[in-house]
Amino acid sequence: MQVSEAMSIQVVTAKPTDTVQDVARIMSEIDSGAVPIVDGGVVVGLITDRDIVVRVVAEGGDISSAVKEFMTEGVESCLEDDDITDAANLMAEMQMRRLVVYNNDGALTGILSLGDIALEHRGDLASFALEEISEDDD
Repeated sequence: MQVSEAMSIQVVTAKPTDTVQDVARIMSEIDSGAVPIVDGGVVVGLITDRDIVVRVVAEGGDISSAVKEFMTEGVESCLEDDDITDAANLMAEMQMRRLVVYNNDGALTGILSLGDIALEHRGDLASFALEEISEDDD
């Protein structure tokens, strides 16, 4: 199975200068827990609903702050035509729950999450990746 068969199609992005509140509103409107942050046509980060709760709300941060202050940088990616097993292995190896997905032309086309993998009846694969992601490094 290819990544394109399981990924969530994600074409809504935000800019690093957008506020946390703006990005939270975007998440609500598109019913997604993650939004890629794009600067100059390049994905420079990813912000999740969890990032907002843990890095902004729990710390008493200002929701009018720029999202670049709270986003996760160094986002891993894969291609639409990659095998989903390879993508899950990358998630496990990098201990990430989501991958940004590009087409062969380098355009952002979606996000692949552990949930997407599980929904495609690949529960064992999702379980393996989650176990590796959750593994304590101690």
